[in-house]
Amino acid sequence: MYIGLDLGTSGLKALLIDDAQNVLAEASAPLSVTRPADGWSEQAPANWITAAEQALEALSVHDLSGVRGIGLSGQMHGAVLLDASDTVLRPCILWNDTRAYQEAKALDADPKFREITGNIVFPGFTAPKLVWVARHEPELFSKVAKVLLPKDYLRLWLTGEHVAEMSDAAGTSWFDTGARDWSDALLAKTGLSRAQMPRLVEGSAISGALRPELSARFGIGKGAVVAGGGGDNAASGIGVGVVKAGQAFVSLGTSGVLFAANDGYQPDPETAVHTFCHAVPGSWHQMGVILAASDALNWFAKLTGTDAETLTSGLGALRAPSKTLFLPYLGGERTPLNDAAIRGAFIGLEHATDREAATRAVLEGVSFAFRDCRDALAATGTQIESLLAVGGGSRSDYWLQIIATALGIPVKLPVAGDYGGAFGAARLGLMAASGAGAEIATPPAIAREIEPVSAQIAAFDDGYARYREAANRIAGLT
Repeated sequence: MYIGLDLGTSGLKALLIDDAQNVLAEASAPLSVTRPADGWSEQAPANWITAAEQALEALSVHDLSGVRGIGLSGQMHGAVLLDASDTVLRPCILWNDTRAYQEAKALDADPKFREITGNIVFPGFTAPKLVWVARHEPELFSKVAKVLLPKDYLRLWLTGEHVAEMSDAAGTSWFDTGARDWSDALLAKTGLSRAQMPRLVEGSAISGALRPELSARFGIGKGAVVAGGGGDNAASGIGVGVVKAGQAFVSLGTSGVLFAANDGYQPDPETAVHTFCHAVPGSWHQMGVILAASDALNWFAKLTGTDAETLTSGLGALRAPSKTLFLPYLGGERTPLNDAAIRGAFIGLEHATDREAATRAVLEGVSFAFRDCRDALAATGTQIESLLAVGGGSRSDYWLQIIATALGIPVKLPVAGDYGGAFGAARLGLMAASGAGAEIATPPAIAREIEPVSAQIAAFDDGYARYREAANRIAGLT
């Protein structure tokens, strides 16, 4: 048996699978975020340990003596700062904290960062956070002995080891993504050194053994190993079997991700595409990221005093895009605009715009934002041959029809099940314990496939052209 631990922002999830990768049990524990100032977002790492203890206690009602491996998945980019005795120096600055926007801009102005990391230095990444700490909390910065990513603090608790893995490390802005190693040059530019970084392993490799006292406490088999694991999206890629070039998934969660696997390293930072290592050796992945996917629909539902399911039920057959356009930039945008200050808009409102037309505009606007991501990925040479849909928004067939038609590619829906970060982490635990490779990360069985509506493709091409023209105006690009 194998356990996957997925450390999210709002909660920690634990999943137990058997040797055949069947899910045997799951448990979760909630987490909260503190916002002590505008744009700040923090969590106390001690709360992650408490959540992990709760989830493992819940799993331990089952016989865990046969557990051979544990995998980790987690929110990326967070800065966990430890002193020489592994004491946490301050609350973790999270991925969605924007206080370091000026520091990120300054680092990104140095061409070495894009050249070595293959990515823009976004405000949410780890390196600018440390520059902010050095500038605003210099006494604390002087005590930093180790910098860990969130899930790797869980690893420290589990194993006593300071270890990171490639997919998560690639989102720090200190990482040579092509070479799969820390960059001494970039670390030096932020006042740090390799000695302050954790040791690196591949996501499917052994990072350490479970501490005996935890083995005894939770009844986990002695000698169970802890895998390197993966950042949340990379682990989800392992969970849905997106590990080879041509494979991709679209995630319709609060935010939206178009994730594609690559057999080689092919960065293009100018596109605002994230190019990171995958969680298995010799592979990389790219992501187009939009900041409001289901969140945009939920925002509109709240605005109209209803819920998302009510809005989307009864929309009927797919029609040509609404005359009304919606730009889903409610809290800025990543791909392709890389603009934290840009905001969304309804454009082309008229007397005929009723709730149904506006709902369709929201669904279409988010889908066109995914087309932006598809085009940005294509600009790097990444082609999508197979596309899975996951996340809460994938329950709407109408929305998936829009996405399939806007992108011109069928969208596959897996059979019911949990294929997210916790399942991918458990698979990585299996790989580490058994020595298996990426071949075990098979795609799930497909329940059905939603084809593009051929009669509407031309209309959606025209709708996307109008959307892009409006987006360029809002972004000041024309």
